[in-house]
Parts: sequence; C-alpha cells; structure tokens
Amino acid sequence: MMELDFLTSQSFSYMILDESQAVKNRHSKRFKSLIELQSCYRIAMTGTPIENGVEDIYAQMSMVNPGFFGSYSSFNKTYSGIKGEDIAQETVINLQKMIQPFILRRTKKQVALDLPEKTETILYMDMLPEQRKIYDKVRKIFKGEIESNLNSADATKSKFLAIEALQKLRQLCNSPVLMKDGGFGQDSIKLDFIDEIMDEVAPNHKILLFSAYTSMLKLVGQRIENKGIAYTYLDGKMNQDQRQNAVERFQNEEECRVFLISLKAGGTGLNLTAADYVYILDPWWNPAAEAQAIDRCYRIGQDKHVMAYKIVCRDSVEEYILALQESKKRISEGLILDETNLMKSISKEELLKLFE
Repeated sequence: MMELDFLTSQSFSYMILDESQAVKNRHSKRFKSLIELQSCYRIAMTGTPIENGVEDIYAQMSMVNPGFFGSYSSFNKTYSGIKGEDIAQETVINLQKMIQPFILRRTKKQVALDLPEKTETILYMDMLPEQRKIYDKVRKIFKGEIESNLNSADATKSKFLAIEALQKLRQLCNSPVLMKDGGFGQDSIKLDFIDEIMDEVAPNHKILLFSAYTSMLKLVGQRIENKGIAYTYLDGKMNQDQRQNAVERFQNEEECRVFLISLKAGGTGLNLTAADYVYILDPWWNPAAEAQAIDRCYRIGQDKHVMAYKIVCRDSVEEYILALQESKKRISEGLILDETNLMKSISKEELLKLFE
C-alpha cells in the first residue's frame, strides 16, 4: 500500500494500461487502486476488450474516461439485453456508437502486411471404446443430477453443478486418468494423437501444445519423453525468469521441438515465432483466449505458414460447446467483442443439451 500512497500523491501526464482486460472487474483491488491515479490522459490497450460480458467495457471505459457511462446500474439496465439470446440490434448499435469515437482498432492484417497465411482447423476425433464407455456413464449420472436440481424448488445450484460436471467431462475427453476419483481407464484418443504428432510433425516443425489443464500437459510430456523428443514447459506457477528461460530455449535450441503451455499462462506476453504448428488440446468457452494462444507464434517475425488445430472429441461436451459458442457469437460481433461468458446467458434447454 506504500507504493499506492506514493503513486496517488503524484500527477502523471499519461497512464497507459497494457492488457487492460486485467481491470475488467470494477470491484477488484486493481481497478480501485488504478482509478485513483491522477493523470491528464489515459490509454487502455488490449486484444481482448471483452472476456466475460459487456460489463468489461463498462470497467475499462470508466478507467480511461471516468463517468462516461454514469452508474453501473444505469448501464446494466440499458444494455443488459445484449447478454440475452433475443438480442436487440438497436441496443447493440447504440452502444457501438457510444464507444466508437474512443476506440482505435487495428487488426493484425492491417499492421503486419508481411505475415504469411494462417490456417485454423478443427480436428474431430472419436474416443477410444473404453474411454467412450466411461464418458457416457459419467455423463448420464451428471445429467440426472442436474435435471433433478432444475426441477426442484431451489434450482439456483444447477449452473454451479453444471460447471463442475462440464469440467469432469472435459477431463474425460482428454484422458480418464485425469479424473481424481480413481478406478478409471487409461485409454485416450488425444494422447494417442500426441504420438502421431511427434512422429509426423515434430521432426520438421516446431510445435506449441496448449491445454487448460496442467495435469494433461504432464501426461503429454510423458508421451513426448517416450519418443525421445526434447520439449519445454510453461504454466502459471512459473516466475518471469523461468518463463523467459523456457521461451529462449524453445526459440533458440533446434533440438527443443515442443512447447507445452497452460492456456491461461500462455495467453499474453510470449513471442514464439519459431513454431508453425499449434494444437489446442481442450477447447473451452473463451475463443478469444484460444486466439491469443494461437497468435503466440503468429506475430511479426513469423515467416512460415502457421497451422493451428483445435482437437475435439465427437459426440461430447466439447462438440456441443463449439456449437453453442457459435450460436452466441452474434452477441459479440455487433461490437468489438471477441466472446461472451456463455454460462451467464445459457437457457435451461441449452444447459441440458450439453449432457445429451
């Protein structure tokens, strides 16, 4: 707090917020501390201005232009319809008109004219028989619990229960080994696919492999070690020196063919142009996070055609999430949004469909 006391006693010409989505929560200590700073001009820079919903715009705009939207209750009342399925186009246009004069937007295609092509593909895979058997059994159990809760007098816990269930089903799509309950099998189509990647891609290309689960990355690391291939690793627990060492090794050492990265830790601040193949092992609600992960190697200085893949199990929660995500995308496309927090606006029918 001594640093904050000192900073608030000063008067600055500029306050520049890089990765300004970090202040999207107006209730956070970070937001409350930064908004106290005195500066003549304020600039917010971000590639993902919206991560959870339009309330993120309220927080960031309030940071750089205090009082612009007035009170949050007034803002929420005016623009809350944007979260819903039956979105009012006029409301979107009105919000867009309000914020547009204060936004300078530049896409990568506009500023990095020399970048090569980037190809993004969804790879659909069928679970192995034993993996599918386990998945279907667990899915039916969860669906029954959620249906029971939705039909009860107090259904408020349904979405929290659904989040927990979805996490476990995602783990099963990766590998039953990730389930902490024990007694599950070893079969995993995704881990078997890692073996193929190491045999067919790694000899001639450098690879980024992202997962939301560090436990999955460790299983992947075992497969890579079994192939005798050198790799490096990064997750959110590593400090800045460790991050930098991992980046330098991957970028500079020819024998280091693979970089395993947790999705959250690898979303920003990394330049990995040595890679030209990217794999997202477990897609989730947030396509902006996935886009940022892919763009760790699709940056100025890249001279190779980038191939990016999302690995999705057929007839699973992963496939349904992609479909639901697509149906909600128009909520964001009217503004500068990249995605929205789908669970906030998901209907009862959509929720149950995830477990069909």
